[in-house]
Amino acid sequence: MLLFLNDKEISTNGFQLETIDGLHLIKFQFTVQSGSDYHETATLLYENDFTVRIPELKLLFQAEIKQYSTSTHNLYKENEAGEYDLHLIEKKAGY
Repeated sequence: MLLFLNDKEISTNGFQLETIDGLHLIKFQFTVQSGSDYHETATLLYENDFTVRIPELKLLFQAEIKQYSTSTHNLYKENEAGEYDLHLIEKKAGY
């Protein structure tokens, strides 16, 4: 499934969509390459304030991180790739 976090395009693996108390919860995995991809992804995740757009499902909502983890690969080394597991929860209106 293809989605956008802010303006960053992410091709996901294992995408799941749930609803909790009327709010969207998405869970997915994606691959991050060492170098600029890693830097851009890390910077984006530290913001923890996302506009989520999922064109295929016609979804658009504001979200924050509920949970995430990464594989143990060293993405400071050239030609490495790591797997990220990210869960985002929709923000309640007004937050």
